[in-house]
Amino acid sequence: MGLVATEEQQELRGTLRRFFAEKSPGAEVRRLMEGEAGYEPEVWARMGGQLGLQGLAVPEEYGGAGFGVRELAVVFEEMGRALVCAPYLATVMGAEALLSSGDEALRREWLPGIASGERIATLAWVEGRGWDLDDVAMEAVRDGDGWVLDGVKTLVLDGHVADVVLVVARAAGELGLFAVEGRAGGLTRAVLPTVDQTRRLARLGFSGVAARRVAGGDARRALDVGLVGLAAEQLGGAQRALEMTVEYVKVRRQFGRPIGSFQAIKHRCADMFVRVESARSAVLQAASVADQDPAELPVAAALAKAYCSDAYFHVAAETVQMHGGIGFTWEHDAHLYFKRARASQEMFGPPADHRRRLAALLGIGP
Repeated sequence: MGLVATEEQQELRGTLRRFFAEKSPGAEVRRLMEGEAGYEPEVWARMGGQLGLQGLAVPEEYGGAGFGVRELAVVFEEMGRALVCAPYLATVMGAEALLSSGDEALRREWLPGIASGERIATLAWVEGRGWDLDDVAMEAVRDGDGWVLDGVKTLVLDGHVADVVLVVARAAGELGLFAVEGRAGGLTRAVLPTVDQTRRLARLGFSGVAARRVAGGDARRALDVGLVGLAAEQLGGAQRALEMTVEYVKVRRQFGRPIGSFQAIKHRCADMFVRVESARSAVLQAASVADQDPAELPVAAALAKAYCSDAYFHVAAETVQMHGGIGFTWEHDAHLYFKRARASQEMFGPPADHRRRLAALLGIGP
């Protein structure tokens, strides 16, 4: 199932590790947290133009590299490790929504710009009722040859800077996908306050906004790919938090010896390690399934999101605890990983929601 990294994937990881170490050190993360956009346009342009990350899983005919979710998972893991501030998850999900549709005209119009990094995309579906697509109530109304949207979407990933918004709405009661230009008339955007300042969420208001219906548009695969990407991010963050903790307990001394020599600390580090490696297995399985057995993706994605959410939060919490007093300070990076872990635990639905979904998919739920 592609659980062993290929030579290309290993090279990709090494390149990304070096690039993000240079472009996303702790000081830069903190600077971007305070900025309005929440990301660095120059770095975003290099991600697209130099590394080809935005188009990694976009077919070559639309300007991409033609790789799959397995390669995307490597990117997400390295970004989560470095707490990279960039609208990458949103853009990948937007691109996937277009790729999953049957709208060739829109794919050819928008995917090349998305793949090059010139256009930021996002997917908007949440309305405050929950993360499930069945909770969508917004209605799209016919207006001549086009459509008009009215209502509100919230918790939209990087919606404040998106050039392309793929909106999930209903037409005659049926769920559909509608494409909106980021600067469309009647569209208002506001950044929401969040626990995790390294990631931006926005509230989008629609007042008579002109939209184009995406032929055959269905956001379900895009959401599942987003779950896998988020799980890979969580894995990367948990791995880095574990490394920080192990490094610290080797040098922090108490009673004349490193605290890592105490049995209780060893047990806790071992438990963190097991959770990280189990998360790795879940991510690799889900990413491989996305490429090789798409019909099973909903099951693998739900499992990965549920497990990795809990694993990352546990590891991040232990990181803060085992760093002692310094782990609670603003200057140390531990709190950044803790906040990212807590926020991503709830994003796209908490673990309990995905465990219920998994049970239903397997036919073992109530």
